[in-house]
Amino acid sequence: MACSSEFIEYVCDALKPLGEVRSRKMMGDYVIYVNDKCVITACDNLAFVKKLPSIAELMADAECGCPYPGAKEAYILDFANTRNALKVIATLWQALPYPKQKRKSQG
Repeated sequence: MACSSEFIEYVCDALKPLGEVRSRKMMGDYVIYVNDKCVITACDNLAFVKKLPSIAELMADAECGCPYPGAKEAYILDFANTRNALKVIATLWQALPYPKQKRKSQG
């Protein structure tokens, strides 16, 4: 089941205190960016975040799952506690690299 537009709007609105937020639809599901870094993969109205050591303590009680078949296991971020969700995303954002710039093809 794909994400609803209402869920994506809710997550994006919740993340606005962290900066520029945008979403991108990908094969029925979404990725959500904060300040140009991909921080959430949203599938089936769940927000998945990468399992990184920097957020392990903050996500100690979180459920885990795979956003799609073949994906690595990720934490499921609960937005019921918005303050904690923002802290998780802010910490995760610091640990993630910016996406590599695509080279323009010559010729």
